[in-house]
Amino acid sequence: MSETEARRIAYFSMEVGLDARIPTYSGGLGILAGDTLKSCADLKIPVVGVTLLYRKGYFTQKIDAQGLQREEPVVWNPDELCRPLDPMVSVMVGGRQVTIRAYQYDVRGISGYHVPLLFLDTAVDENAPADRDLTSSLYGGDDRYRLAQEMILGVGGVRMLRALGYRNLERYHMNEGHASLLTLELLREQAPPGSRAWNFDQIRDRCVFTTHTPVPAGHDRFPYDLVREVIGASPRIEAVKQLFCPDRLNLTQLALSLSGYVNGVAKRHGQVSKEMFPGYSIESITNGVHALTWTCDSFRHLYDRHIPDWASDPFALRYAISIPNEEVWQAHQEAKQRLIDEVNRRTGAGFRLETLTMGFARRAAKYKRHDLIFHDPSALLEIARTVGPLQIVFGGKAHPKDGPGHDLIRKVIQSARQFKEEVKVAFLENYDMDLAKLVTSGVDVWLNTPLRPLEASGTSGMKAAVNGVPSFSVLDGWWIEGHVEGITGWSIGPNPLRAPGAEGFQERPGVNEEDARDLYRKLRTLLAPAFYGSREKWVDIMRITIAFNASFFNTHRMVTQYAANAYL
Repeated sequence: MSETEARRIAYFSMEVGLDARIPTYSGGLGILAGDTLKSCADLKIPVVGVTLLYRKGYFTQKIDAQGLQREEPVVWNPDELCRPLDPMVSVMVGGRQVTIRAYQYDVRGISGYHVPLLFLDTAVDENAPADRDLTSSLYGGDDRYRLAQEMILGVGGVRMLRALGYRNLERYHMNEGHASLLTLELLREQAPPGSRAWNFDQIRDRCVFTTHTPVPAGHDRFPYDLVREVIGASPRIEAVKQLFCPDRLNLTQLALSLSGYVNGVAKRHGQVSKEMFPGYSIESITNGVHALTWTCDSFRHLYDRHIPDWASDPFALRYAISIPNEEVWQAHQEAKQRLIDEVNRRTGAGFRLETLTMGFARRAAKYKRHDLIFHDPSALLEIARTVGPLQIVFGGKAHPKDGPGHDLIRKVIQSARQFKEEVKVAFLENYDMDLAKLVTSGVDVWLNTPLRPLEASGTSGMKAAVNGVPSFSVLDGWWIEGHVEGITGWSIGPNPLRAPGAEGFQERPGVNEEDARDLYRKLRTLLAPAFYGSREKWVDIMRITIAFNASFFNTHRMVTQYAANAYL
């Protein structure tokens, strides 16, 4: 049996983050996809990945002195990191045949097994100039551009798999709704031209769908006039309109309707998704991170000494509970020094090794509330003056069209100027995978303050956990499962599972004041006193964070659950 014939699962994702040199990701969704494929390679899961090749990437972020974000194209050469494949396929987009080729990148597992990742590309001579640009930018352009990209990913992706000889695929896993147009191609393959003899149950048996966000903007919807213009009129589109999406083509609704297994990405997110989409069976598989990728060098060496098989079996990290405190602290100090050196080199902020350092690096969107910690500057200063100085590292990009996200970045940078030596603030521009590893491993505490219940998962805190960094977070997403107060970290605000009405899709009046007040109270009475006054207690929390959270919230466990629950 050939390599392509041995593959059983096709994993489709609009973005995939594998390496900072391959800028085909914008944030958590893409990084999760990359970590998933890495664990599939480690565990020898017979997967092939499908995504788009973005020659201009997402964007390179530049921040000026006023805190204004400017976006510039990314410069990279796919020929240096991927290999072009010979077959070409085509799809009809806007009434024209658009030719698609593919590049392949092999995701190598620790045993040598590899997972092929196909990058679809329309920058070929056969296409008109406008069509060559269809795979240039991630999340760029207007609705027409987005729909055209999703047509290339879903329909073009299935056709490319066929052309490359992937004939024995049993499951098509859609990582978010962007890829759900692949169901139209499966329907087309199922029935002869002109026939409507579709077996929707057969499609459902083959499709798996993971939804990633409760935020409405994360669920693409297109008017049918635009759909007919871009995709064309067809019996399949009319059937979708009549049976599943009567008002607009809702790609999430399409995926929900034609998938036999659907899951959210945390237990709480599964509950929220059921409320958003009543009538559908929605399970939950909590996200994880690829432990080997996100563990910094000093902690890798530490684990290698004490837990030799941790990289192939991250569940073994539970044995970190027996690592001596002084060795954990030394590994953390090395990681922290690397971060502080980089912060000072980039910003001149004057960070110090002995100062309590918090990290907040997320995609800049209003609901993530980067600015919550600055809600009452006088309270923050009072803590720094009476308990101990503070340092905060920020990072993250705002979507070019997200005005409130741009405002958040500007507010963080402007807020930094009102503090003196007691509270140092640094914003690291152009946050990418390399910076993410440096920051999540080098801070003392990971801060996360989303508006409940809009944080579906929140994998950044998991990256911190594999480096022994506890979280200080709103109880949402994964943190409801990973949180043990004062043991693996600390919560901010009420527990939505115990305080009905404490969450909502719109900001409740006073929610920012309530959460900020709790944040300041715990920072003043619990976190800062523990850091400055009880080294042994602090390192105990670090060890337990590794043993409890890093051992569970990893993609090896997550992929194993997909294999058992969704792929079999």
